[in-house]
Amino acid sequence: MPAVKEPVSLTLGDNKRPDGTTLLPWAKGKPLAWDVTVPDTYAKSHIADTVSTPGAAVHQAAQHKIAKYSKLASTHVFYPIAIETAGTWDDMAIALVQEIGRPTTVIGHQRNSFLFQRLSIALQLGNAVSFLNTMNTE
Repeated sequence: MPAVKEPVSLTLGDNKRPDGTTLLPWAKGKPLAWDVTVPDTYAKSHIADTVSTPGAAVHQAAQHKIAKYSKLASTHVFYPIAIETAGTWDDMAIALVQEIGRPTTVIGHQRNSFLFQRLSIALQLGNAVSFLNTMNTE
């Protein structure tokens, strides 16, 4: 599926740009647009909610992205891709990855979870790099 990374000004006037969009229609005759966010599960701004409600930070981040790109809904199918640093995925991110993974499951005879595993490993590697960069190496 041809795609453009960080397309410029999909919505006129506000200069907002999601992380990517397909060039061909995805569903309902509209192209797909997505924006990725990875909220920190343990940030002071989220800790009060994430302690009592698993996935609270990721749900808030996804809702924020939906509101941010609400004008895009008339021309695109929009998916927020929100994954907490602790690994919790938003439901819409799961739905999109399952939809993307479905053809590879049929064609390649691989389980749909393979794509989730690869993305989860990428998230863990990113967290490890971030953590190691905060350490004092002197």
